Amino acid sequence: MTWSIVAHDAAAGAFAVAVTTCNLAVGAACPFLLSGVGAVSTQSMSNRYLGPVVLDGLARGLTPQLALDSALAGDEGRGLRQIHVVDRFGRTAAHTGANCVDWCGSVAGDGFSVAGNMLAGEAVIAATAEVFARRGDLPLPERLMTALHAGQAEGGDRRGKQSAALVVTTTEDFPDINLRVDDHAEPLTELSRLLALWRVQAEPSQHTRPSKANPAGLTDMDAIEAGWRARGLDIRFRR
Repeated sequence: MTWSIVAHDAAAGAFAVAVTTCNLAVGAACPFLLSGVGAVSTQSMSNRYLGPVVLDGLARGLTPQLALDSALAGDEGRGLRQIHVVDRFGRTAAHTGANCVDWCGSVAGDGFSVAGNMLAGEAVIAATAEVFARRGDLPLPERLMTALHAGQAEGGDRRGKQSAALVVTTTEDFPDINLRVDDHAEPLTELSRLLALWRVQAEPSQHTRPSKANPAGLTDMDAIEAGWRARGLDIRFRR
């Protein structure tokens, strides 16, 4: 019912999941990421308990395949599941259950995996993977979106379109980017629009927010107010 990319950018230390489907709020069910550890997407009758279990296995030093096998061993519905994973070494593993709806399958490349089910055809994930592998010139978020658009051009989810999500994490315990389109006639187009807004409205202030390196973030009220004034906002802190 879904197709997705899980990816690791070693140079940036980033993990990402980009996913789209003809179902409500895919971002609430499929992506699971842990900074410094890995990224997982669990789909096709998603079992949301699997994502954290796979990530825990990776954190304990298991390979992606062993972490995936271990998680699925306790799931009696494994035949209905599709799940894939990438770790901090760029290694991948994927499972497409024997009962998943056609077309279903996966393909892996250097530091990424593409998997999907209930698709218009194999060309959906083939185009997604080909574009992602070829467009290394793009920043990771835009590279993911360009790849999903290529898969959509090949027919995408055979039922249609409804939701999409993009999650990227680097150094923190929470995502750098966490964008969702829960219900839209053109979810990928809308998600691309939100990513462009994130570049303008959120990315410039990322370095001022609380982080592991700077637990309080920017607290200089004069500096914060100067930023507001530069944006034309007449706002001041109480003093």
